Amino acid sequence: MDKTVKLVFQDGLEIEGKSFGAYTSAAGEVVFNTALVGYNESLTDPSYKGQIMVMTAPMIGNYGVPDDKAMINEIEAWMESNQIQVTGLVVSYYADDYSHWNAIQKLGAWLESQNIPGIYGVDTRMITKKLREQGSTLGKIVADKDVAYYDPNEDNLVDQVSCKEVIRYNEGAEIKIVLIDCGVKNNIIRCFVNRDVEVIRVPWDYDYSTLEYDGLFISNGPGDPALCIPTINNIKESLKADKPIFGICLGNQLVSLAAGASTFKLKYGHRSHNQPVQLVGTKRCFITSQNHGFAVDDSKLPEGFKTFFTNLNDGTCEGIRHESKPIFTVQFHPEAMGGPVDTEYLFDEFIEEVKKYKNANA
Repeated sequence: MDKTVKLVFQDGLEIEGKSFGAYTSAAGEVVFNTALVGYNESLTDPSYKGQIMVMTAPMIGNYGVPDDKAMINEIEAWMESNQIQVTGLVVSYYADDYSHWNAIQKLGAWLESQNIPGIYGVDTRMITKKLREQGSTLGKIVADKDVAYYDPNEDNLVDQVSCKEVIRYNEGAEIKIVLIDCGVKNNIIRCFVNRDVEVIRVPWDYDYSTLEYDGLFISNGPGDPALCIPTINNIKESLKADKPIFGICLGNQLVSLAAGASTFKLKYGHRSHNQPVQLVGTKRCFITSQNHGFAVDDSKLPEGFKTFFTNLNDGTCEGIRHESKPIFTVQFHPEAMGGPVDTEYLFDEFIEEVKKYKNANA
């Protein structure tokens, strides 16, 4: 019989449920995700570092977990990083039995293997409404012993999830992109490699100015962008040149900060596969996958930059673009895994800009 555990919020609310995964206590920022599928990708997304994820889908675990050690082109085949990144998982109904051609183990067994606690048998819709109305809050899953509350936004989480040395993918390709790894999702690397680009993946604080490359990409990642001072300073230098620059999620925020704008924390963030955005200046709308708790204040964009996309739910900035240079960023995930890929064309647009730059400077 599954043991009883509690989900405890900073305001004192305690919710009893049943344990799955590791029977251990853990603390973090409690956030909600409204995606219906893709829990293995979400759980391994570095942007969730330090967070307890509440999934609103009524059943989780029914298609199991694929092999997290399987590799394609030196990248984890079915995951977005090499480990589970969340601090804990909260679900309504946990399906211990699973069925999927690609699954090799239960979700609970996978969580247990990486010492991640889960709680089920709780009202996730009620929890989500609480977070939506009151804002994201600190919480903890209490099992065998109590633990202190932990605010991940006070730590430099990017330093924890970034690579520690330069890694190259698809080496020898004609187009070379420096990718600043702030917690990059594997599917971003796949999107470049599938387009025959050499990816030079560098740590978040790495001085890449001595490398030979044709374009710069800044990845997604967790936490407060204002803590990434070395990254912001390096991007400032890159903005002075004419090489194409593309950023996603945290990359959007870091480029904005480097340009002179500011960021702020959202009340409860955007974490789902169904966020609607509009391409500014048109009536074109896209459904996007998102996972972020901070946003860019586009009212403070410096001269030369303009808003690229806006969120149709709350009106927040979903990307910026330079008016004359090949520089653009988006807050959502064009490479969504899982989720819609309607905006994956942005990778093609970026690579075309890189080719133009490369040919002009041949």
